[in-house]
Amino acid sequence: MGIAALTLQGVAGIPLIGPGDDLAAILGDAIFKAELCPRDGDVFVVAQKVVSKAEGRTVDLAGVTPSSRAVELAAATGKDPRLVEIILSESDEILRHRPGTIIAAHKLGIIAANAGVDRSNVGRDGLVLLLPKDPDASCARLRDRWQRRFGARLGIVIADSVGRAWRNGIVGIAIGVAGLPALRSLVGDRDLFGRPLEVTEVAVADQVAAAATQVMGQAAEGLPLVLVRGLEWETSDADAKALQRPRERDLFR
Repeated sequence: MGIAALTLQGVAGIPLIGPGDDLAAILGDAIFKAELCPRDGDVFVVAQKVVSKAEGRTVDLAGVTPSSRAVELAAATGKDPRLVEIILSESDEILRHRPGTIIAAHKLGIIAANAGVDRSNVGRDGLVLLLPKDPDASCARLRDRWQRRFGARLGIVIADSVGRAWRNGIVGIAIGVAGLPALRSLVGDRDLFGRPLEVTEVAVADQVAAAATQVMGQAAEGLPLVLVRGLEWETSDADAKALQRPRERDLFR
């Protein structure tokens, strides 16, 4: 795997996505209209929000009854108890909280503020958006449809933005991967001076997601699909779960 020259291009002309929409067809049509002509080795990065919307992962706060635990945590954080109830339902564990912030371990294994439950760019007030139930499966479906449509070997990444321990700001990460190796081990390779690498692993899919989210933006840009071209990779069955650090090796909990 390597890079000679890497290019990233946002795909324009994508309409607002709603529940039940055929995301593969809609995004595929936008790729076709943009005359991008997918090639072997191209990687498409899709924003989590459009995947979640197409899969109907919205919840109306008006229909949520908060539990006593949600009411207690809401009082400690200043959040809507109904929102906190949804966060709890999406989480395996609440790791930290303070006024205005809840850090949770999502059932997918992702550590994120509010367990990835989001209100931005969702639509009307009172609606919140959840992460896809199985982002890797969502990637696999898109990859299968697009490989048949365009006749090319493709990689697919679903990207979301999260904060990081010890660092300010958010970055894009891969929450779903298909085709592209999510993680690449360099253990056994040698550095410039011949010393063997002992622990180095490269989060390939996270790097691709972070680069693509620079093009997607975080507000009203309306570019939920990015073509990444020039990355050399070999097809892999490893998905985004390979990026999750096992709890016994997690020094931040």
